[in-house]
Amino acid sequence: MKIKKKFLLREVMGENILVPVGDSDTTFNGIASLNDMGVFIWQNIESAKDEEDLLQRILDEYEVDKDVAKADLDEFLGKLKAVDII
Repeated sequence: MKIKKKFLLREVMGENILVPVGDSDTTFNGIASLNDMGVFIWQNIESAKDEEDLLQRILDEYEVDKDVAKADLDEFLGKLKAVDII
């Protein structure tokens, strides 16, 4: 998967946020707050071969049921796609 817009992942007051930079700040109005798994997905999204590889990385990193991880991954990626980030 390819990230289409430039964002910086920053920790601000204990919260992980994606901040748009460059032209992205004109097309994405706001910031995105990420939990720990969201940060993990963000950090692995471009190096993963596909969604299945990304899911396997999540399962290797976290003690989570595969169905729960799949649902969370689908929701997160769906939100990124909805705002044309990926």
